Amino acid sequence: MSTIHHVVLDDRGIAWIDETNTKVIEVAADHLAHGTSPAEMHLQYPNLSIAQIHAALAYYYDHQADFDRQLAEQLREYEQLRASAAESPGKARLRQQGLI
Repeated sequence: MSTIHHVVLDDRGIAWIDETNTKVIEVAADHLAHGTSPAEMHLQYPNLSIAQIHAALAYYYDHQADFDRQLAEQLREYEQLRASAAESPGKARLRQQGLI
């Protein structure tokens, strides 16, 4: 059994980076979306140590299938909400003016 330091689970089983308000899935999603290295991510998340970022990514890779399912579900929910949302008044005006 392996232990990953810097990652804690809350009472709902959500993985957080210890002593922060940052979820492991947030760091993993940012890494997947942008392909940034832990050193680059440290510039974006200066409140996280490089060790915390590495630990979050290690935890993600140890539980990749579960996290990937969560990310896919979040994307589906986003797409459903986006599809069902009415056009904003600002966007309607821009469309009427031929700007989009």
